[in-house]
Amino acid sequence: MTDAFICDYIRTPIGRFGGSLSSVRPDDLAAVPLRALQERNPGVDWEAVDDLIMGCANQAGEDNRNVGRMAVLLSGLPQTLPAATINRLCGSGMNAVIDAARAIKAGEAEIVISAGVESMSRAPFVMPKATTAFSRHAEIFDTTIGWRFINPLLKRQYGVDSMPETGENVAEDFQVSREDQDAFALRSQQKAAVSQDSGRLAREITHVTIPQRRGDDVVVSSDEHPRATSIEKLAALKTPFREGGTVTAGNASGVNDGAAALIVASEGAAKKHGLTPLARIAGGAVAGVEPRIMGIGPAPATQKLCKRLGIKPTDFDVIELNEAFASQGIAVLRQLGLDEAAPHINTNGGAIALGHPLGMSGARITGTAALELHENGGKLALATMCIGVGQGIAIALERV
Repeated sequence: MTDAFICDYIRTPIGRFGGSLSSVRPDDLAAVPLRALQERNPGVDWEAVDDLIMGCANQAGEDNRNVGRMAVLLSGLPQTLPAATINRLCGSGMNAVIDAARAIKAGEAEIVISAGVESMSRAPFVMPKATTAFSRHAEIFDTTIGWRFINPLLKRQYGVDSMPETGENVAEDFQVSREDQDAFALRSQQKAAVSQDSGRLAREITHVTIPQRRGDDVVVSSDEHPRATSIEKLAALKTPFREGGTVTAGNASGVNDGAAALIVASEGAAKKHGLTPLARIAGGAVAGVEPRIMGIGPAPATQKLCKRLGIKPTDFDVIELNEAFASQGIAVLRQLGLDEAAPHINTNGGAIALGHPLGMSGARITGTAALELHENGGKLALATMCIGVGQGIAIALERV
């Protein structure tokens, strides 16, 4: 089969909930990295791009009606470029990359844009229709994260634990202490701070310009979720999700806004369009787990991928593990036989520090892994993440 390569990657800064990007519609936000790709790659014939695949977990508000296609039209890409929006919840952006690679390997595409977007700040409240005429019963659901319109049968069979509760379940089932979680979170913040100060994170970020009714435009050029902290401050935080629990706001990922995009191409298309491959996509895999411990999902997904490729988790020189919660990050790494404090894991910080815009994160960590391989050496990279309702997803990259 034809090999597929990641040839470029760019993302917006990640904004805090209600922060600097909260005034930007998700379709407008998704268009930002797409415009940046065009500016960075003047040799690409954008009319020749076969497809755009956009990951997005919500799709209940301004990101409805195929936000990927709307982003194409808003970005100035040719209107002849088709687009699809896919939803594997937190894994959507990574799934977009895997789907692009599969199309190229199958010979059905030569160059594809993979992307992801989420504006959790702008996620709407929704109401169901009345089930009977003249009903006086009204409900409203917040679509920012988690369950809504719950199926009673599913609830009876599997439960409907909130995301923080699943983090608590993993901590309990896999015996991950509060102290270890806080230490993991502190390392994430410290690594992110170093990478911000060194300019490493800036190399994968394109700024977002927000016009103002009066005065100068607001330009957002750096991630705003990282925060200075200490082990003492983290230890003092309350555990609001369970009495006697271990999950806090400090050792969990944020609720955030952001978008990312990658160019995935065959070797022939890369040469034709003047692109330099960063990494070859060796393969991808998904796995299902109990919804109540959804955070352990990256372990079986990675194990399935490694078995398919004939490698071991210890063979990876770069690992990007999305930090939904420190508890699940630690449990996954221990299941894979990896040291949770190893320097090659989340080298620039993870979602605890940087944030977790759901549909964007998979595209971000895949792009970051490719960039780390290209810039800093090593042979193999892994990007993997847990997914709500009980799944895991993983992708393996090889340096070229």
